[in-house]
Amino acid sequence: MRQALSGFVSKSSFSLKAIMVAALAVTIVAADVASALAAKSAAIVVDAKTGKVLYSADANGRRYPASLTKMMTLYLTFEALAKGRISKDTPVPYSAHAASEPPTKLGVRAGGSVPVETAILSMVTKSANDSATALGELLGGSEDNFARMMTAKARQLGMNGTVFRNANGLPDPGQFTTAHDMAMLGIALREHFPQYYGYFSQRSFLYGRQRINGHNRLLGRIKGVDGIKTGYTRASGYNLVSSVADGDRRLVAVVMGGASGRSRDNQMAALINTYLPRASTRGGGDLIAKAKDNPDKTLAKALLPKHDAPTPDAKPATDDTVVASADDVKDDTQQVAEETKPVLKARKVKTVAIAAMAPAPKAEDTGVAAYAEPAPAAPAIDPVKTSSVPSGWVVQIASSPTKSGAQSLLDQTAKQAPKILADASGFTVAFDKDGTTYYRARFGGFGSKDAAWKACDALKRKKISCYAVEQ
Repeated sequence: MRQALSGFVSKSSFSLKAIMVAALAVTIVAADVASALAAKSAAIVVDAKTGKVLYSADANGRRYPASLTKMMTLYLTFEALAKGRISKDTPVPYSAHAASEPPTKLGVRAGGSVPVETAILSMVTKSANDSATALGELLGGSEDNFARMMTAKARQLGMNGTVFRNANGLPDPGQFTTAHDMAMLGIALREHFPQYYGYFSQRSFLYGRQRINGHNRLLGRIKGVDGIKTGYTRASGYNLVSSVADGDRRLVAVVMGGASGRSRDNQMAALINTYLPRASTRGGGDLIAKAKDNPDKTLAKALLPKHDAPTPDAKPATDDTVVASADDVKDDTQQVAEETKPVLKARKVKTVAIAAMAPAPKAEDTGVAAYAEPAPAAPAIDPVKTSSVPSGWVVQIASSPTKSGAQSLLDQTAKQAPKILADASGFTVAFDKDGTTYYRARFGGFGSKDAAWKACDALKRKKISCYAVEQ
């Protein structure tokens, strides 16, 4: 009996040790995954007057946005202010959900409220998670619904590699973006809401008797920097979007996945110092056209992903992803003393238009519902460059909510790939989905399936999304 009991205890002890070892291994693996994601850096520098990309390092790779998410929350807040839906004095109620958000936060109790302007200031300085959630609930009715609005607005602005799942950027594996998309949003904020853009240069503000200081250490340190937003979570690393205006030159730069706040700031400073002198003193006009607001129809298209996206990795393009055109168109929870990491050496890249960089992702990856089209009996066809519509095999570039947008996509693609499309003719095809008309942007004139596929392959090598289809 004693031997049997001894054997049982021995086996139980061994099993317990095995379970503990297995649990420890799982913990280590999870930590390694988070560490690997944080180590993935990405950056982009864009001339904010011409749209030229002056520097790019994995700018279309998926990254967790952390508190850069609040840039879109603020975009929709500014939009509501501009349209008179709210005012700076409108009370923002803090629900129990908003009040329970983890730091950093303003600390308003459940049932309390602050004016819209106070909520804005707490977001641009302190990166207050509770204020972001409260504003989202005010504007969207619920945070989930507001996240759909955020994703829909991202699509309208051409941010095809972004999905939002909450208003503040707290960790969610289904929420992701790219450095390219954050640059577009940074440019759009300045262009579309110059009357509110000054909030981003706020370095501190008074909340009652308390002075709340901001997290953006480059304000006042680098000449010309006037915002925009910092961000940090363990999974994302240290993120920063900066806008710079010096004389006639303007830049928007993004750094994501920094190893520390200091190394991120140093990398951003190096990029600004290197590329600001190369920015154009000419140019002007909106680079990111204002998205036409049709909230009911747009919101119906923007659905949150049905399952979490595991890690931010690039995905291929898909059929009929509607994109905005030029015609239509965490947080730093603590600042700690860290050793200065080596500053990234900027490398030269071929300058291209920012709107042409990001490939359109799959619908299931972006959170935007696919446009499954019923085959109309007599599809409306609107030739753009020719009076006759090409038959046979064609190459589709994308779809747009407007005819002018589709034509702009055709013109842009033709300029990017003149040799590939030398013998092709651009045209648009209208299709209806849920009572809304959209326009496919297509090139025809290919003699065979092989010719169309070959042309599309060549376009993809230029990072132009497309697919071949028989018309």
